[in-house]
Amino acid sequence: MTDATRSGLGPLALILGMFCFGCATAHAQTPLATSPLPADARGGEVTLQSSGTTPGEVSPRTVADALNIACLLMAGFLVLVLKAGFAMMEAGLIRAKNVAHTVAMNFGVYAIGMLGFWAVGYAVMFGGLPGPLGSMGSARLLGRTWDLIGLRGFFLAGGAGDAAILATFFFHAAMLDTAATIPTGAMAERWKYSAFVAYGFFASMLIYPVYGCWAWGGGWLADLGVDFGLGNGHVDFAGSSVVHMTGGFMALAGALVLGPRIGKYNRNGTANAIPGHNVPMVAIGTLILAFGWFGLNTGRAFQAGDGRAASIAVCTLLATASGCLASLATMWGLFGKPDPTMSCNGLLAGAVAISAPCAYVNPIGAVVIGALAGVLVVASILFIDKYLRVDDPVGAISVHGVCGAFGCLGVGLFATGEYGSGTNGVASAPIGFFHGGGFDQLLAQMIGVATNILWVFPASLVGFLAVERLIGNRVSARAEIEGLDVPEMGVLGYVDEDTYAVQTAGQDFLATFGPGVPAKGADRSGLGGPKAGGSK
Repeated sequence: MTDATRSGLGPLALILGMFCFGCATAHAQTPLATSPLPADARGGEVTLQSSGTTPGEVSPRTVADALNIACLLMAGFLVLVLKAGFAMMEAGLIRAKNVAHTVAMNFGVYAIGMLGFWAVGYAVMFGGLPGPLGSMGSARLLGRTWDLIGLRGFFLAGGAGDAAILATFFFHAAMLDTAATIPTGAMAERWKYSAFVAYGFFASMLIYPVYGCWAWGGGWLADLGVDFGLGNGHVDFAGSSVVHMTGGFMALAGALVLGPRIGKYNRNGTANAIPGHNVPMVAIGTLILAFGWFGLNTGRAFQAGDGRAASIAVCTLLATASGCLASLATMWGLFGKPDPTMSCNGLLAGAVAISAPCAYVNPIGAVVIGALAGVLVVASILFIDKYLRVDDPVGAISVHGVCGAFGCLGVGLFATGEYGSGTNGVASAPIGFFHGGGFDQLLAQMIGVATNILWVFPASLVGFLAVERLIGNRVSARAEIEGLDVPEMGVLGYVDEDTYAVQTAGQDFLATFGPGVPAKGADRSGLGGPKAGGSK
């Protein structure tokens, strides 16, 4: 068996296994009676109302329900815009010889992640919520019930065909795509594409949805407030932990298994800078990400008439601005020059950090959170690069993992208590330490952060090590040095000049185009062909 055949069998087996499992599951499920979804869901439960019809029926809806669905879909459309931003930013921060490979990973994770989330991930994440699905897998421990994973809705079968469920699936599939994209930057320039395909399935079908269920799907993290009196339980409005920490710590595990790029570290352990090839591309990608982020954060409100959406948008705007400025000033102070690529990472650090608290803080709190994240991301990138010696070409571990954790803690520190009554079944709204809330909410946030690390990082390590054993994660040294575009993808990301064959294609037919056109064998303007003394 050749290496190429061996490399392709693993992902193919995963794909076939997934669909075989899906066919059995979908045919085994009987249609479920639909019922209204919970009316309150600030901490993760869905606020849209079910139609109360069987799958496939069309029935009248109230204007409010229709507007809620429309707003949620529009927010999902904006979240998908993040994909273009990630592709451009990552491509700009790596070397030109690997551009096609990096862009292909960004496209690939869209296809793989969406199908994996459709087949398994959505059911695991939201299949336990009360309503059309409503089947939670739980365990009894210490005299309490711990809700762990959803058990219905695989392949969107049964009650998952309701329009409200489909709208929430669309939005959360876009969120999953964001999380699954993050490791493609940290593991760029040395990741085998077949191993990436395998990663896409275990990330979208297991790692992301399990933690997502605990925080957003009615799981035990959301119940910390009701069961233990810890504020409103773990609160993450728009994904600092569920989306960004998950992506960041999957990236850390993958980067550790892969090891650094050839030439990144010297024998004495010192790091060498490997600059990206296109700073304008990085800046444009960052601005696209900033635009899409407004859909990501405001979309979690789910309500067309929720006036808090304006506050969420403003807080997101201010946090990204202060994060950008803080990182710019930090680099200027440390190195005497304001690095534009680090300013871009500072903007994203502010966006990541404000995602969890964006609905619960005021504009002043948003500026403080963004500024602290802008400083934190610079310190984290330098620390991980110099002392941990983990090679992260785009700074994804710091931007998403570290700043995502900080953003979750921001809820426990800066939440004002003005918004979110009823979150996770608690009558009061989340209130942070600096607004008189004590340590309860902060402790719930700390538990959520620790749980993310203790689940995502080990589970990702197991997944990457399994792939390593089956097909290997890293390309050959020769392919890495030459660039991954041709060895892995078969095409160049950039073609500086057409080949001689392309330039001279159709030369035999030039004479038929009329007087003055060089005949075959005429001077080819320095292309290296034979010369003739005249033309027809």
